[in-house]
Amino acid sequence: MEHNALLNTKAAVAAILAALTAFWGWFGWLVVVWVGMMLLDWLIGSAAAFKKGKWSSAKLRAGAWHKGGEVVIVVVTLVADWLIGLVVANIPGITLPFEYSVLLAPLVIVWYIIGELGSLAEHAVTFGAPVPGWLVSALEAGKKAVDSAGDKLTGDK
Repeated sequence: MEHNALLNTKAAVAAILAALTAFWGWFGWLVVVWVGMMLLDWLIGSAAAFKKGKWSSAKLRAGAWHKGGEVVIVVVTLVADWLIGLVVANIPGITLPFEYSVLLAPLVIVWYIIGELGSLAEHAVTFGAPVPGWLVSALEAGKKAVDSAGDKLTGDK
């Protein structure tokens, strides 16, 4: 009986995840991961500050404003992606060799996710966990790779 209940639970979870993926696709999951990382960083950061005896509501508010700023930037990139898609779809003579849906927002969100992961690694140090140097290097390399992709996209050096 327990085995059937476990299978039914697994099937229900799989069905829900499949329905969500069909509804919002890969980009929706990227947003879910980003929001989850922001919340986790905020909570773990608060715990780390409390452990150090440096927790303050002013710093908590500053963190909330910082996260709010990230949300604003993501909304700006989503609107820019929408506008680019609108132009590509409706102005004659502009064609791309691929279907345009989003481009800027995923780059920004991945950049933010990598930053949140780095912040979480820093918080882990506060709790006494050793952080391998290669992990810090890999996160920095990931952030640089996203920056490089954005620079190639806009022609910046």
